[in-house]
Amino acid sequence: MHRRVPRPAGAAPASARARAGGTGRAPVLVALGRLPKPRLTGLGCGVLATGAMVLAAWFCELVGGAPTLYGVLFVLTSLVAAGWVRPAEVICGPIAAPIAFALGLLATSGPMATVTELALRAPWLFAGTGVALWIALVRKGLQLLRRRLRRSR
Repeated sequence: MHRRVPRPAGAAPASARARAGGTGRAPVLVALGRLPKPRLTGLGCGVLATGAMVLAAWFCELVGGAPTLYGVLFVLTSLVAAGWVRPAEVICGPIAAPIAFALGLLATSGPMATVTELALRAPWLFAGTGVALWIALVRKGLQLLRRRLRRSR
């Protein structure tokens, strides 16, 4: 016969702690760990980035043209697109980002105005593309490192 050992008031059983991710993790990290990990194909990455930038361009037109807002939204879109693309197609993030930037501008202005806007917003274009490229390089480097560590075992 097993004798139950009383636990302190307010202490959760071990099974509840295990479900919550252990005792050392913050609840926010536990909740983020439960989120699905989306993996886009290269085409899906381009479609997501283009759709987001067309919507961002239309939104920025509604608020009066706001080029800084468009640039910030582009950097965020580049970050998401580069982070959600499948590992096998990680190079698609930095390629799709500047194309989406240009298509977003083209959706709200004519071809000649788009060329002018690309020239005026080049720092944002470079920043977003650089973020996507940095994420792609880090992800690919980690992938190669994991593969090398698996082979050495």
